[in-house]
Order: sequence, then C-alpha cells, then structure tokens
Amino acid sequence: MTNASQDFYATMGVARDASQEDIKRAFRKLAMEYHPDRNKDAGAEEKFKEVAAAYEVLSDPEKRSAYDRFGAAGVGQGGQGFNGFEGFGGFGDIFDAFFRGTASRRSGPQRGADLRTALDIEFAEAVFGIERELEFERNEGCADCAGTGAMPGSRPQTCPECRGTGELRRVQQSLFGQFVNVATCDRCHGEGLIVTDPCGACRGRGAKRVSVKRTIKVPAGIDDGAQIRVSGEGDAGARGGSSGNLYVLVRVAPHEVFERDENDLLYELRVNVAQAVLGTTVEIPTLEGDPVTLQIDPGTQHGHVFTIRDRGVPYLRGSGRGDLLVHTNVVTPNKLTDEQRALFEQLAASMGTPTQAGEKDSSLLGRIRDAFA
Repeated sequence: MTNASQDFYATMGVARDASQEDIKRAFRKLAMEYHPDRNKDAGAEEKFKEVAAAYEVLSDPEKRSAYDRFGAAGVGQGGQGFNGFEGFGGFGDIFDAFFRGTASRRSGPQRGADLRTALDIEFAEAVFGIERELEFERNEGCADCAGTGAMPGSRPQTCPECRGTGELRRVQQSLFGQFVNVATCDRCHGEGLIVTDPCGACRGRGAKRVSVKRTIKVPAGIDDGAQIRVSGEGDAGARGGSSGNLYVLVRVAPHEVFERDENDLLYELRVNVAQAVLGTTVEIPTLEGDPVTLQIDPGTQHGHVFTIRDRGVPYLRGSGRGDLLVHTNVVTPNKLTDEQRALFEQLAASMGTPTQAGEKDSSLLGRIRDAFA
C-alpha cells in the first residue's frame, strides 16, 4: 500500500531534480534488489511495491509534475493500493528478464555453423610454410529444393500452431498482474514454417552432408596449437544466410634436432673437454640444409650460447626471422682408455703445480686433443 506521506524521491533514492535516466537507473537497481522472485526476505515484497508505485509516477512527466506540486494526492496515490504493472512505461526490459521465457524466431536468414578440424604438419613445414589439401565434411544447401526442404514444385506451409510467428505465447496470472510467457514453437522449432511434402534428395532438411577438399595455406612461422580461419568454408546458412567458417587446428610434429622458443631455434652442441679447452671449428646443421661453420673459442664453458643470426623462425606477422641459438654441452667422459687416463693425470699434475707456459705443457695439451679426436 502507498500513502500520502510516502516520499517517492526518497523511495527511489534520487534527488528531486534527478533526470529520467537517473530515475530509470535507480529503479532497475531497486527492482533487481527487492523483486519477490529474487528476494525472499520479509518486507521485500512491500518494498518492491513502494518502489514500483514511485516509479509509476516519477517516470511519467505529467504525473511527476502533478506530484511535485500537490504531493501524492495530486496523482491519486493517497491511500490507493498498488494495482499491478499494466501501463507502466519502460518496464518491459526489466520484467522480461523476470517473467518471460526466451524464444528465438528463426524464420529469417541464419548463418551456418562453424566447423573445426585438425592438420598435422612437420616441424620444417611450420617454419617455412606450406600448402596442404584438406578434406572435410560440411552441410551444403540442397540444389534440388534450393534449401527450402520442400519437394520441387511445392512450398513450405505456415505453421498452424504458431501461425508463422515461431513463438507460442501463454498468459499467466501472478501476484503482480498478468504476464506473458514466450516459448519457441515445438512444432516448427521456431521456423514459422513446416514442410508437408519433403524433398527426397535432402529428406526435408534443406541441406546435404558432403565431403569437400580445399587447399589450405599454412603461413611460415606458425606454431603448434595455432588455428587458421578459412572464411565461408563452414556449414551453409539457412534461408539465404551466410556460411560459417572453417577453423583448422595446426599440430606440429617435434624435430629430432631442433627445438623452438617462439621465433628462435635451439640446438644442443655436444663437445668434449679437449674441444672446450683448446677450441675447435664445428659444422652446425640448419633447417635449410646448408650447415654453418662455427668457431668454438678456447676455454668455452658448459652452457655457453652461441648466436647465429637470422637462421631461426620467420615472424608470423611482419618481416625478418629469429636466431639459431647453439647451447654448448661440454661432455665429461665417464670411461677412459689407459692412454687417456695417463694424459689426464699428467695434465692434473701440471695444472696443480703452475709452471711457465712452455713446450712440455703445449705438447701435453696437444696429445690430449689428439686422444679425443
């Protein structure tokens, strides 16, 4: 119940000079807070009625003007009860969320469904790019019935259940008045049309499942797990709607030599102790097939990284390539011949007692290098 002492502005929590948008925004918030279907606390229903009554007046410029001049008596609210929601302006968007079901009228053009498939490629193919023929299945519009689903020479008929609307409306009474529940028509499934004489080629579906082949261009630099979108290669749309897209998941096989870190290639170079100490020249393989000569400096430590510029993975967007990073792995032998052991013992003795660099030490290092060659 409302009464003459009720201050509609205070009920709505707005100032007396509030704009219509402010009032509408306040009502949305309060309606969501106190609606009986959402708030089961004692007094919530009464509070909701007060808010609704205040909004009925303040949302109407003429009623609001009369209320500002004469109070509740000026708009006939003195002692009157709340009589439901009929005639309330601007309520549809709020009460639809509370009381109306959802129905989707699908009599217009509909976009076709997206499709997904996978493509397996080799490591080098992902780095340099490739074109690959891909075979997949999709729905295509039936040529016999032009996608209508009806036998050639006949046409779909208006659904007698929903009279072509695709919706069924049911009136319900509630505590707050009369509401309309809208649901998808279960006979035509929201189409608004039914096929009484189905096409024999597609069995009334308006589309047929077919196998198609398309050449897919895989760009250079693509990574494992990336998706390629091929526009318009998904299922055909209904009633003249556009086709969906085809999404291709790219799966890249690992390489036996290289690993990938974004746009850099990683290569592990195994060298023995003598090569790390004395230095050497090695050939580093590349994905292109032409090896690169790399100079290993004397005294190279385990874990040192050499960088070979522009021999990595091309950037997927933009120009240029990453680098080939050569990680040095100094391998310590766990088995030695008698000769190798003797040489290491001599080396250990000479390094344990530092002497001036001379012919003896150089000869010893040279013999160790020869032993591991």
